[in-house]
Amino acid sequence: MSMDISGISSMLDYTSKTAGNSKASGLESALKGDLSNADDEKLMSVCKEFEAYFVEMVMKEVEKTIPKNEEEDGGMSQMKDYFKDEMIQMLAEDVCEQQNLGLAQQMYEQMKRNYSI
Repeated sequence: MSMDISGISSMLDYTSKTAGNSKASGLESALKGDLSNADDEKLMSVCKEFEAYFVEMVMKEVEKTIPKNEEEDGGMSQMKDYFKDEMIQMLAEDVCEQQNLGLAQQMYEQMKRNYSI
């Protein structure tokens, strides 16, 4: 499977619009920037950030399949949602650090080929 930088950027555009996540905005600007002069460490860092963001979005979609408790009051629900989002974000980062999913590595290798780094 070959994906170029425009494919990754368009995928980030879509997720940025649907998620409204500031992390997506930061990743989008990093990927739209000129990475042709980036060193290996910077390139791998961007790829790992994208992998963590991707896993986070998958986890949030899975979480939507869990039935909600309608008996909670509005204030408690907002607070729970805030901390749940934070927990999912940290969990996604931990999963990417501890497990070798391979998405970041594949993106890194593809970007190195595209930019001839």
